[in-house]
Amino acid sequence: MQQDILNKKSGHDQKVYEKLDEIKTKSNRPYYQKLKDQGKLFVRDKIKYLVDEDSIEIEDGVFARENDEQFLPGDAVVTLIAKINGRKVAIIANDLTVKAGTWGVKTIEKIMRMQELAEKRMIPLIYMIDSAGARLNEQFDTFIDRRHAGKIFYNTARISGNVPQISLVFGASPAGSAYLPALCDFVVMVDKNASVYLGSPRMAEMATGEKVSMEEMGGARMHNQISGLGDMLVKTEQEALDATKRYLEFMPQNWKETVPLSESIDPLPGKNIEEIVPANQRVPMDMYAVIDRIVDADSFFEFKQLYAKELITGFCRIGGRAVGIVANQSKVKGGVLFPESAEKAAHFVSLCDAYNVPLLFLVDLPGFMVGSKVEKEAIIRRGARMLSTVANATVPRISVIVRKAYGAGYVVMSGASMQPDACIALPQAQPAVMGPEAAVNAMYFNKIQSIEDPEERQKYIIEQREKYNKDINVWSPASQLFIDDVVPGDRLRNDLINRFELYSENRDTLEGIADKKTVVRRG
Repeated sequence: MQQDILNKKSGHDQKVYEKLDEIKTKSNRPYYQKLKDQGKLFVRDKIKYLVDEDSIEIEDGVFARENDEQFLPGDAVVTLIAKINGRKVAIIANDLTVKAGTWGVKTIEKIMRMQELAEKRMIPLIYMIDSAGARLNEQFDTFIDRRHAGKIFYNTARISGNVPQISLVFGASPAGSAYLPALCDFVVMVDKNASVYLGSPRMAEMATGEKVSMEEMGGARMHNQISGLGDMLVKTEQEALDATKRYLEFMPQNWKETVPLSESIDPLPGKNIEEIVPANQRVPMDMYAVIDRIVDADSFFEFKQLYAKELITGFCRIGGRAVGIVANQSKVKGGVLFPESAEKAAHFVSLCDAYNVPLLFLVDLPGFMVGSKVEKEAIIRRGARMLSTVANATVPRISVIVRKAYGAGYVVMSGASMQPDACIALPQAQPAVMGPEAAVNAMYFNKIQSIEDPEERQKYIIEQREKYNKDINVWSPASQLFIDDVVPGDRLRNDLINRFELYSENRDTLEGIADKKTVVRRG
């Protein structure tokens, strides 16, 4: 009798493994060959590449719709808990081989349950997106109720700033599902594969008569260069997965923790800062070269590299400490802040503030762009958002005036009036309300116009500019304690290491962290 029971139990166990094998096997999918032809990885191969070996701990909903007449394994989504570099993460991954990865009744329920689990257990959440959207034939079971598809976006918005949310866009993310990457902290898109749009080109032509390609409508490169929806553009799915691992190195598990310190590594060899920074404020300078002299070797991880290039944002390590950098790039548009760069800065600052990453501002700009075009593009409103985000940031902040820092640009780049932990400067720094050209024109306009001889007029202008230039050196504000310190270039890295260590004390043990959650806002 006992043996019969054991045999029966063994038979049931075998049935489970047979079903799992059928559900997880890729070669039994009619769409699998097309996936291979497109150079894409099967969903479980992507997960295997991303996570630590044998680290999958929990996979819920694997048998979802297993008994349906149609072959709908997992209802087109894989949801599980695994580890990346020893850290627990939650993963939600569309399975393109099941009805083009579309959302059905149980797809939505599985996504919501994994979101709720990640929020409750306070672990990062990774979305692997490749879906044709919602299934129209199931819309009345997936769209209207409190626990239908809209609650996915409700959850994403509420989780924002609680735990890191990463969106890897491997393929399509159309219509309402386009808001999923838009609500995440970090969005990686695969070039020539990813597409995110509210309405397809066919729908746009029907509604407006516009004829446009998929790439123009919502392609990965467009979103990384023009719309700003994408934060990183990669060539392959493997690169996207590698970027995820790298990004997580600069993130804590959740907003209540800080990023662990790592071993300090000397910067890459190269020119010293005094050689890199031109004395002439009008000569463009490559801020990347300055960053290389400050950060630990090979630690800079750029954020939104292709968008609003006049402003550089990215993560790094300085003396082993994770730090977020916001830096002006005078080689692009003179480093002037535009509406797009202001929003880029606000997004990045709110991201660092949400997850307790200290901020370093490297300042070299003449201010905000002026003109009717940028006014129509809401430069005041978008600039105010940057200002407000910087002012409300609770993480340690250090501002370094590298060269020129004029007008409102000085303020929003965390100048002293924004109450940073420190506002320091290099010896060639020039903080001022205006640069020489604008100031001389404003102060002496009538006098300039009254000089009839063109040569005499130009001579007068040059003389006044030179006089003004002598007045806006770093020593006057330093002597008045408007600037905390003037630091030689060869001392800057060490000074930053010491300051960040001091300003981060107590925060590393969670004491002193403001009891509030920062929502990461894109635009």
